[in-house]
Amino acid sequence: MKKRIAIFGSTGSIGTQALDVIESNPDKFEVEILTAHHNDELLIQQALKFKPNAVVIVDEKKYAGVKNALASTDVKVFAGESSLEDVAAFDTYDLMLAAIVGFAGLRPTIKAIENGKPVALANKETLVVAGDVVMGMAVEKRVPVIPVDSEHSAIFQCLVGESRNPIERIILTASGGPFLGRKPNYLVNVKREHALQHPNWSMGTKITIDSATLMNKGLEMIEAKWLFNLEPEQVQVVVHPQSIIHSMVQFQDGSIKAQMGLPDMKLPIQYAMAFPQRIPNSFPRFDFNKASQLTFEAPDTKTFRNLALATDALYKGGNLPCIMNAANELAVWAFLRNRIGFLDMTNVIEKTMERVSFIEKPTLEEYLDSDGEARNYAASLMQL
Repeated sequence: MKKRIAIFGSTGSIGTQALDVIESNPDKFEVEILTAHHNDELLIQQALKFKPNAVVIVDEKKYAGVKNALASTDVKVFAGESSLEDVAAFDTYDLMLAAIVGFAGLRPTIKAIENGKPVALANKETLVVAGDVVMGMAVEKRVPVIPVDSEHSAIFQCLVGESRNPIERIILTASGGPFLGRKPNYLVNVKREHALQHPNWSMGTKITIDSATLMNKGLEMIEAKWLFNLEPEQVQVVVHPQSIIHSMVQFQDGSIKAQMGLPDMKLPIQYAMAFPQRIPNSFPRFDFNKASQLTFEAPDTKTFRNLALATDALYKGGNLPCIMNAANELAVWAFLRNRIGFLDMTNVIEKTMERVSFIEKPTLEEYLDSDGEARNYAASLMQL
């Protein structure tokens, strides 16, 4: 039986690579649902090629164009943000690939879990914003949440067969981004085009900026806490510029297991979609005979203060990670449009975290309210 995949965020970096994996394995996977926010042209191309049961274009102004382009097919076309939740509730797919960027991915992911659908999670913000709610629901519904982020996929792979062995700590590796070793006097002049030049990975713009500021690693720390049921002190970050070791797990006997490979997101995407099987592929292989060196160093949290802010949010918990994430999403949006400077992003996030009211044990509605309040305050700081 082919596994029917619902790709939420099919026109982004993860979504397009997932479709490459599906195309290479037509005997194992088929596309059931595709969704996009505003990239109607690519969504139409994908729908014509993969012939899903349904597509969603969130931007309602583009509904008519998508509907007309697919009129000769059997593809059902929906529009609007609420339609993401509606199709997530469908019973016609076997696995949701949650690849919508940012806070927008939270509601459809919750809807899928509510309906008992396994989730391959590429949207780290879902757990950063409301990890206790999402994972609590996944446990209640007995729904697997399989990580797609390369670091969390690495930890997940290291833990296969280790269910009876307690984790002492996990070690998330970070490339350090394009500005590794730089100091604030350099970063103050950084522009959009500089920050988008990641040395190892090809990713979407938002996650690439997060990688440059080290916020991405902070978000991953919080996500890891919820995915693997850890205490904050069990989560460590180390800078590994070569991005060959994708993360590590240390057990109570001191042994460390690492998952390694060339930096290619198709591998963790394929692993999550095919789990528990490993299926063959033609991806490039790492060659130890050609490796010059693998190095490690502590992150510079004095220069890249986003990681320090995220660590603070990890330890304090409550709605603070949600507040931080909202401010970061808006700050990255403003930086990508040249509205604020590179270091200004951190200042906006820090001030928003200080200003928005802290709630120790929020409900889902309080998380949603905190997100809105944080966005409004961050916008006011940047005069958006």
